[in-house]
Amino acid sequence: MPTEVFLMVLGAAVVHAVWNALVKIDGDRLSLIMLMSATQLVVSVCLVPMVPVPAPASWPFLLGSSVLNTGYMLMLQRAYKSGDLSLVYPIARGVAPLGVAIVSAVALGERLTPANEVAVLLIGLGLTSLALAQRPARLIDLRGTAFALVTGAFIAGYTIVDGLGARAAGSAHGYMIWLSLVTSIAIVACVHWMPTDRHASIARRTRVAGIAAGLMSYGSSWIVIWALTLAPLALVSALRETSVVIAVLIGVLVLKEKLNLTRVASIAITLTGTTILKLGR
Repeated sequence: MPTEVFLMVLGAAVVHAVWNALVKIDGDRLSLIMLMSATQLVVSVCLVPMVPVPAPASWPFLLGSSVLNTGYMLMLQRAYKSGDLSLVYPIARGVAPLGVAIVSAVALGERLTPANEVAVLLIGLGLTSLALAQRPARLIDLRGTAFALVTGAFIAGYTIVDGLGARAAGSAHGYMIWLSLVTSIAIVACVHWMPTDRHASIARRTRVAGIAAGLMSYGSSWIVIWALTLAPLALVSALRETSVVIAVLIGVLVLKEKLNLTRVASIAITLTGTTILKLGR
């Protein structure tokens, strides 16, 4: 993986962890997600005239990814309602790179070097073990774990579809902006029509967090889709999900969630995999 791609995806991983923390912290998550998507809709409308329309061959992927991304966002807020950031995020993001690696190798014929295979395996195991290190003690934890697993399946799905779609689109930038346009409309519509107990007015804190999270999510997704056209899907997915380490640190330092020696070991495994991924050929 080229150094510039590696560093850009690593930066996107940090940003991704921060906006997930904003979603977890806010009590009105559905409103925040709707504001995130509304912000992305406005940005996409402004940028659409500046990029080429994706090639027709990419539109089935674009529409499929829109459905998967909408399911991912709705499932994510349910998961955060039921479990801690340091439980939900590692499971959801940990199962994704392993799923992407298996599908890309078996179904898409992508081949990794032995060093890269070891790196993806270490990252996937390290991320998943971060969550398993905390044994669910309550029913709500079990619900959070279940929702996180489903969320991880959505992540793996849209990662693979986006990789194929961006490559078929002729322009990763055009694909990203049109995808965000379609997805943001779908999410805003779904949240608007969902039966909720939300108040008519949205708190200023939620509005600010929603706009900030929307911009951060937009930027990190753009970088990842660009990277998917330049490197194997499994490598990009594995590197992006190192955001779990940042999310766990946010959970411990900001949200006062517990960190034990097992989780420290899991972080070390993840970072070892990341190092091998950069140095391996």
